[in-house]
This record gives sequence, C-alpha cells and structure tokens, in this order.
Amino acid sequence: MNDNMGEFSAREMKRRKKKQRWKSAQKKKQMLKLWKKNPLKGSPIGKAIVLKKKGVEQKQPHSGIIKAVRVQIIKNGIQVTAFVPGTNAIKFINEHDEVTIAGVGGSQGGAVGSMHGIKYKVIAVNGVSLNELLKGKKEKPKSA
Repeated sequence: MNDNMGEFSAREMKRRKKKQRWKSAQKKKQMLKLWKKNPLKGSPIGKAIVLKKKGVEQKQPHSGIIKAVRVQIIKNGIQVTAFVPGTNAIKFINEHDEVTIAGVGGSQGGAVGSMHGIKYKVIAVNGVSLNELLKGKKEKPKSA
C-alpha cells in the first residue's frame, strides 16, 4: 500500500479491494454466472435424461416447427433444450430416455441458423446412434 494512506482511507481501500476481486478467475466465473454459459463444463458431449418433447418455432423469415426435447444433464442437473435432427427422429425418443447431446456448432457455442436458443443436438438415444435408428440398421433397446 501507499505510505500516504491516512487514518480515514477506508473508503479508498474498500474500492481497491473490490476492483482486485475481479482479477481472480474463480470470483469472475461466480459473479458472471459463467457455469450457466457452458452446461457441459467443457466436454464435447454429455448424457442427459429427456424431460419432455416440444416443438420450437423458427426465427423469421422461416416458418415451421423444430422438433426438440427438454433434457436435464446428468452430471450437474442443468436443463437445456436439444434439437432432434432428422425426419421423424422425434418418434424414437420418449420421456425418461437417456440421450447423448453435443453442441450444434454455432460460433462461440451458440445457436445455428433459424433455431434461436437451441445450442445442443441429440446424437444418440439409449446408447444407439440416432443416425442408425433412422436408417433402420438398429432398433432402440427395450426399457425394462
């Protein structure tokens, strides 16, 4: 500290301490709620449980309904919306199924095209690739 810090310099010291807190990466993450920005915590893919199926309207100028699912990521309990790619692919997914999700590949982990707010896509259902289910090469395992 400076030598000229007087007897009544508490306000100035408090202001400097507040400014220094932002230098800590841990404090910055906590203050900006950055854990919400990356629910997969840096992983390329993650497992999640389907809570409900839903249709999401597209942004202008497109019209149509994007088939999506609301899922809860297993490792941290954060809920996200994931897009289900492929014609009639939503029929292979039921509530309480375990799905594998990955980012859709938008810049800086964001959404792609006319799908606003959707940053993830479903790539597998109960351990079976969605592509193989759509092509008819494999069947979805029966739940007990």
